[in-house]
Amino acid sequence: MKKIHFIAIGGSAMHNLAIALHLKGYKISGSDDAIFEPSASRLKNRGLLPESLGWFPEKITNELDAVILGMHAHGDNPEMLRAKELGLKIYSYPEFLYEQSKDKIRVVIAGSHGKTTITSMVLHVLHFHGMDVDYMVGAQLEGFEVMVKLTHENKYMLMEGDEYLSSAIDRRPKILLYRPHAALISGIAWDHVNVFPTFENYVHQFELFTELIEKEGTVIYNSEDENVVSVVEGSVNEIKKIPYSTPTYKIVDGLTYLDIGERKIALEVFGRHNLNNLEGARLICKEMGISEPQFYEAIQTFKGASKRLEPIKHGPDFIAYKDFAHAPSKVTSTTQAVREQYPDKKLIAFLELHTYSSLNPKFLTEYKGALSPADEKIVYYNPEALKIKRMEPISPDDIRTAFADPSLRVFTSSEELKDFLESIDKSGKVFLMMSSANFGGIELNRIF
Repeated sequence: MKKIHFIAIGGSAMHNLAIALHLKGYKISGSDDAIFEPSASRLKNRGLLPESLGWFPEKITNELDAVILGMHAHGDNPEMLRAKELGLKIYSYPEFLYEQSKDKIRVVIAGSHGKTTITSMVLHVLHFHGMDVDYMVGAQLEGFEVMVKLTHENKYMLMEGDEYLSSAIDRRPKILLYRPHAALISGIAWDHVNVFPTFENYVHQFELFTELIEKEGTVIYNSEDENVVSVVEGSVNEIKKIPYSTPTYKIVDGLTYLDIGERKIALEVFGRHNLNNLEGARLICKEMGISEPQFYEAIQTFKGASKRLEPIKHGPDFIAYKDFAHAPSKVTSTTQAVREQYPDKKLIAFLELHTYSSLNPKFLTEYKGALSPADEKIVYYNPEALKIKRMEPISPDDIRTAFADPSLRVFTSSEELKDFLESIDKSGKVFLMMSSANFGGIELNRIF
């Protein structure tokens, strides 16, 4: 039995990996200075929740086989320094996933947007047909207990490939550590400007990723994204290149149907970007041995990944969705999807600017036109977040200028936003709430 210690065990990815290794038979310990729900309850239910919050160098001993370092831990973390002193093997999260899957067929879904949904679609189809695989996905899925599964016997390892940095001491993007046999690139749109200061630098990570696909492997790529096409078709790696594009579909009475020859398949998900994701997922499933009829049979019951166009209210008077969208490309595609699905309703789109990138004045102009499909556009941000991140102030007028929309309503107080949401006439409208945070603590289920 191997003994593994997690530094920053409470992270959304880290706690799922800890549970996965616990279920595999490893002896797990961990520390963190803050653990929130649902991580705390999940760790507690498995007997893995640390007794006290904080960092305890005395937990790091020669009895440990390895230490896994989360992104939340800083470079001067006392437990990490102790592990270095003892000469213990320190893994980043993605580095350890690769170690666990070296003898498996690795399938990686990458891209600036859509990767969580595509990975979730593939897992849903495999689960529907009883095909068991190891996996790592960034969203909680119906029918799956945890977001990471590791076994000794499964043939495939399916991973969502994030391009953010691996850890405080491993500055490589996560996708560069997986070395897939089959990969998908869904789209490339500048993100993580605090790490990749230029668009060219950001694109280069996907060029490196493509070159790291195993020889005679496969890359499936979105032919509707010119940046993806340039990266893949410019690669000299000896791999099979398979393009995909959005399949034909129709919207009838608020329902989306996929056109497959003479057949029409009703879907639970909607939006052009989701149909594009679906086609990529179909080709990945084909690489993993799932036939086309099997794929279409299963995908009809896919309700979407957690936090992606998640219904808050779906009634006869009005409709409300929340979505994790925060990067410009995600905001654009999500707003367009809801507009297309409900052409006869008034669309009210809300966006919270919360991330380092979205609050960066140099990056804000990337949002130009992102909310254009909406009839009313509202942006919320908390000036305190700028102070905490030690960033220069931005004004509501700065945001209107960046979005190129003088009609944009900008809120800087969550209380004022809450009052507005409660007072607005909701009949005949569809509300789209987009944020990677929580709109300053507003309980949307109570508002709608």
